[in-house]
Amino acid sequence: MTSDSDDLLDVGHAAGLVVDGRGTVLGCTPAAENLLGRSARDLHGRRVRDLLADPGSWRAVMAQRDGPVWEGRAKLAPDGAGEVDFRVLPLTDGPGGSPPRFLVLGAPRALVAQWRQGNAFMRELFLQDRIGLAVFDNDLRLVRTNTHLLPYTGVPGDLYGARLSDFVRESDARVIDARLREVLTTGVPLVAVDVQVHTRVDPGAGRIMAVSAFRLQEANEFVMGVTALFVDVTEERLSRRRLDLLHRATTVLSTNLSAEETTRDLAAVLVPALADVAVVEVAEAVFTHEEPAPEHRHRHVLRRTAVAGLSPDLLGSATYEVDTGGVLSGRVRPHASGASAEPPDASPAPPDAVGGLARGMSVWLRARGALLGRIRVGRDEDRPPFTDDDLALLEQIASRTALVVDNARRYARERNAAVGLQRSLLPSSTTDTSTVHTASVYLPTDTATGVSGDWFDVIPLSSGRVALVVGDVVGHGLQATATMARMRTAVRTLADLDLEPDELLTHLDDLVSQFVIDTDGTEAARPPGTEIPFGSFGATCLYMTYDPVTRRCVVASAGHPPPALMDPDGSVSYLDLSPGPPLGVGGLPFEPVEREVADGSVVALYTDGLIEGGHSDLDEGMTALRHALASLGSGRPLEEVGPEVVRRLVPAPLSDDVTLLLAAVRGVPADSTATWTFPADPAVVAEARAHVLSQLSRWDLDELAFTTELVASELVTNAIRYAGGPISLRLIRTATLICEVSDGSSTQPRMRRAHATEEGGRGLFLIAQLADRWGSRYTRTGKTIWTEQSLPSGR
Repeated sequence: MTSDSDDLLDVGHAAGLVVDGRGTVLGCTPAAENLLGRSARDLHGRRVRDLLADPGSWRAVMAQRDGPVWEGRAKLAPDGAGEVDFRVLPLTDGPGGSPPRFLVLGAPRALVAQWRQGNAFMRELFLQDRIGLAVFDNDLRLVRTNTHLLPYTGVPGDLYGARLSDFVRESDARVIDARLREVLTTGVPLVAVDVQVHTRVDPGAGRIMAVSAFRLQEANEFVMGVTALFVDVTEERLSRRRLDLLHRATTVLSTNLSAEETTRDLAAVLVPALADVAVVEVAEAVFTHEEPAPEHRHRHVLRRTAVAGLSPDLLGSATYEVDTGGVLSGRVRPHASGASAEPPDASPAPPDAVGGLARGMSVWLRARGALLGRIRVGRDEDRPPFTDDDLALLEQIASRTALVVDNARRYARERNAAVGLQRSLLPSSTTDTSTVHTASVYLPTDTATGVSGDWFDVIPLSSGRVALVVGDVVGHGLQATATMARMRTAVRTLADLDLEPDELLTHLDDLVSQFVIDTDGTEAARPPGTEIPFGSFGATCLYMTYDPVTRRCVVASAGHPPPALMDPDGSVSYLDLSPGPPLGVGGLPFEPVEREVADGSVVALYTDGLIEGGHSDLDEGMTALRHALASLGSGRPLEEVGPEVVRRLVPAPLSDDVTLLLAAVRGVPADSTATWTFPADPAVVAEARAHVLSQLSRWDLDELAFTTELVASELVTNAIRYAGGPISLRLIRTATLICEVSDGSSTQPRMRRAHATEEGGRGLFLIAQLADRWGSRYTRTGKTIWTEQSLPSGR
């Protein structure tokens, strides 16, 4: 019987006729009655040729015969099923030598085509080699399977009647049987569910199978069993897991710029996804902010920064030296002979962080031609060995880790440089002189780098005076710090000229207008007469001077909020200041404000971050600052007042840099100053000397009498000779002895070396040799030349 005959015999709807050798119908099946549209009684005794649509086609039908079994196609009479495929099978000869009988099977042509397609589908499904196919009965015993499953079983020959547990590890078989039993019971198909399969012939590695299953059921709904499809998706799933691991590793590597935190997070990702143990070691140069040793050097100092899968106590032995030998030039392949892939001559050997494991591999961390560390991983015996794909994955992770570690090193180095620069640019947080005591609070927004554009300064001036400065450069980070440094240097340079606050800000504004800050942080010259592009630069500054003799403050502002003044009685007010434009605008004047302050008063200078932090309106912020200062009262140490004010006014986290400078002023007592005025007459020089000697005697400073007498004589003489009268002579006793001579001339004196034949020209040179410091400053009525001498010890 041919395979095509199987198609008809296997179908429950095939019609059958028993005919004799002359083609007379002897009997039929119920299906034949339906197919032919006639009853069995009507069919009995009829000739088969009479059942055709065209009886004349009988000869053509018979011509399809080819041997004892033949098949063909015929068209039935109108009351039949139309075109059918048939097959004729010989039966035994009739009794007593009667003519032979035949079994004629037939079915509609379309239905036969479906049967043949289904049969071909099942045949090819069991023959193809990408999907494992198994048919189980109701007891979950194998009825039929394809050759695809045989390599996994290790069982030779047929598997008919076998259970999964006969060739699959029992724990895995129980999981699969439970899912198949559920399909048998509920009829709900199972679609692509991953299961781990370890066969008895290969229990170590195991495979990942995607299992699908559906219930087999006859037309009468009788359950015959279940069919399961097994697809080996091991490589696909492992590739997906590797990609997922790479993604997770990339995510943790991009979280922060701390080498230690990053490597700890990375080790936690590697275990257990890739290995049972992971150790990350980083070059010591990363933590000392130095340039790592070039890769071609064989000895490197590493620090163990992260361990996962073992006791964290191993981090105790943090630093050791490794001789890399020639290993750096090649890949360290997965191995099973030991836990670490470091060369055998490593000295001194670090504690074996992956010791005792059957399998391990390691990769180096390299970036920009330097060795930055390594990653080591290991697996236990119950896990499959590492593959080249695992090594390639670890190398990708190591490559990204190396860049992150190097970026962390470079970032830390720049941060340290920035912090060092910022600290070198700002004065001490507290200062204490004979005329002022200051305390400051400085909080940069960029807490990671510790730098910003805010700045303050306390600058000693001549004659016991002091300048208090606070400024704010737009932006944060190194660029703002560099701009701030230029600003502070410019202010100190101008302050050394003893300019009035408004005049100093005018000069500073002119300096700022000479350059712009490019986007890359470089300074570019700006042609005269051109404006600074909007947004390219922004800075404000407030400059205040305090004279302890007159007890007066003079202040001017370039776009900066006014200072607050807390009187000794605790009341707080703001100086009635009209701020000028921010620096760099140019063309507008800065208006000075002068105010007398009592001894013990506290002046508060600040940046807008202090009053904007928790308030949307500047007026509200200034009111809050005034209340905070008033509530703290006078008499408390400034070192306590400043932090408390900031804590009350500024919420966390900071939205802007915050700077607060508090200065408690104290004047020079009236009996510590003496002033005389003389006409422009040479005869008054002797009188001036007499006043000086008398005053120094009253102050018990006779040790300075000779020097001070000579200095005063030279200064008064020069004023009479070159400036005219009236001439003012003043002595001030503070931390030093100050001698001042003022006149109405705006011509600054110039020290020079006199020739031997010259009678004069040696006065200033002599003064410079006798005094500790000397200088001159412009005043509103002329100029003042001053000198300073240190007081005798104990005075």
